[in-house]
Amino acid sequence: MALILKSSAFDNGAEIPARYTCKGKNISPPLNWEAVPEDAHSLVLVVDDPDAPDPKAPKTVWVHWVLYNIPANINSLAEHLTSANLPSGALEGINDWQQLGYGGPCPPIGRHRYFHKLYALDIMLEDLNQPSKIAVEAAMQGHIIAQAELIGTCQK
Repeated sequence: MALILKSSAFDNGAEIPARYTCKGKNISPPLNWEAVPEDAHSLVLVVDDPDAPDPKAPKTVWVHWVLYNIPANINSLAEHLTSANLPSGALEGINDWQQLGYGGPCPPIGRHRYFHKLYALDIMLEDLNQPSKIAVEAAMQGHIIAQAELIGTCQK
């Protein structure tokens, strides 16, 4: 069975509720997953927007959240996850606001897509000391054994 990523807050391809965006409380949505491979040692979550700044003329992929070393026996992340209440052992990377933690959708123009990508790894990554998404992706190369994706949208 393939790894599956879901949210009780929105369906794949649907609008992300304002509560999880800059229009609302700007808190992380609840996420849950199924079918983590038995040989997985950790999970990585990356949330990014490939439509920045304008979906009609995208120039960059904007990183909203980077979490790594999520224990493989965890199957969900609660709403409003912060640095203070991460699962034991999980570490955060830097988003494109140069901050740790979740930064919700806040598109300047048009409807953007927000890709929530979950990776199951066959290792635990070293403490990368508040890495960028690029550093986490480089560290996990050759260790991805499964992946899942959930896409939400937002329009200002």
